[in-house]
Amino acid sequence: MHIHEYQAKTLFRQSNIKTPEAILIDNTADASSACDKLGGNIWVVKAQVHAGGRGKGGGVILCRSLEEVESACDKLLGSNLITPQTDAKGLPINQLLIEGGQNIERELYLGLLVDRQTQQITILASTEGGMDIEKVAAETPEKIIKFGIDPLGTLNEESCLSIASQLNLENDLANQFSTTLLGLYEIFTEKDVSLIEINPLITTAENNLIALDGKIDFDDNALYRHEDIVELRDVSQEDEKENEASEYQLNYISLDGTIGCMVNGAGLAMATMDLIEHHGGSPANFLDVGGGTTAQRVAKAFELIQTEVNVKGVLVNIFGGIVRCDLIAEGILQAIEKVGLNLPIVVRLEGTNAAAGLKLLDESSADIYTEADLTQAAIKIVELSK
Repeated sequence: MHIHEYQAKTLFRQSNIKTPEAILIDNTADASSACDKLGGNIWVVKAQVHAGGRGKGGGVILCRSLEEVESACDKLLGSNLITPQTDAKGLPINQLLIEGGQNIERELYLGLLVDRQTQQITILASTEGGMDIEKVAAETPEKIIKFGIDPLGTLNEESCLSIASQLNLENDLANQFSTTLLGLYEIFTEKDVSLIEINPLITTAENNLIALDGKIDFDDNALYRHEDIVELRDVSQEDEKENEASEYQLNYISLDGTIGCMVNGAGLAMATMDLIEHHGGSPANFLDVGGGTTAQRVAKAFELIQTEVNVKGVLVNIFGGIVRCDLIAEGILQAIEKVGLNLPIVVRLEGTNAAAGLKLLDESSADIYTEADLTQAAIKIVELSK
C-alpha cells in the first residue's frame, strides 16, 4: 500500500525526522492564507499523488509570488498528473502540499528496502540525490552506498555515523543524519514497510538536514496489524478494477496488452504471460484466481477482463490441483451468460476433472475454443486476437 508525501512526512516527524513547514489544501481559495501562515516569499506547490517523478511531470512548481501560487493551484487541482511512473492516463490530483522555500546547499538520497538477494534490510544512500537518482543508479552505481542489516538484528548509531561520513557529512549534520536514519529504520521495522525513501534529503545554509520529500510503501500482507496505516489509504489513487478484484480475493493487475489472462497460481500466470509474449502477443493483465477458487470468483474474473477496452481475446489457463476444472468451466459459462461473449476465448484445462470441464465447454452453445496443450492455446489466442 502506498501513501501520500504529506502522510509520510507526518510519520517522519513522529520519529524525529525534520521536514519543511507545510500546509495541505484541496482548493485554490486556501492558497493565499496557507502562504501567509508559512511566511517568506518563495513557496513550492506539490501535487499529492501516488507516483514518483512528480517534478519531471510538472507536479512540483516553484512560486515566487502569491499570484504564481494560485496559478499553480488552479493548474494542478482537478487534473491528472502523468509522470514516468504512471500510465498514460496519470493519477488524479485532489490535494496539494504548499511548502516554504528552503536554502538548499546539497541534495542527498536516503532509503531502506527489503533486499531479497541478500535477505537483509538494506540502506541505500548517495551524494547524488534529486530527480535523476535512477540515472545515477544505472550509470554510476559506485555512487550508491549500500549497507545491509540483519532482519533479526538492529541498526546502531555507529553504523549511521559511518554512512554519514561516506556522504561527507560532519559534526552536527552527521548527528542529524544519524537521528534521521534511525527514525527511518524505526518506521520501517515497526510499521512493516517494504520501501521508505527521502529524495532529496537536503542540507541547508542554516546547517539543517531536512527531508524535502518522502515516500513509504507498506507490505499489504501486514496491514491487518496496522489499522492506523490502513486509515491513510486513498483509493482514488488506485486502479478501480484492482480494488474490485481484491474484494473477491482475486489478484489482478492491469497491463497495456491485448490478451486477457485468467490463471490459477502466480507462477503459472507469469509463465502464461511469457508464453503469450513469446508467440507475438501481449498480456492485458495479470490475474491469479487462486488455488481454491470458486465458480462465482471465476465469473467475476471473467467479467473484469471483458471490461478492459483494449482486450481483443482471452486465454484461460487452469491447472486443477485443489480447484476442480469442471467448476472453472461452470464459472466461465456463468460469466458468459451474465456479461455476454464478444471476444474470442481459448480455454486450456489440465488436472482434476479436466476432461469433464472441457466437455462442459465443448457441449455448451458458447463459442469457445478449447486446448489441452498450453503452447497451442497461446498460439491460438494470439492468432484470434489479431
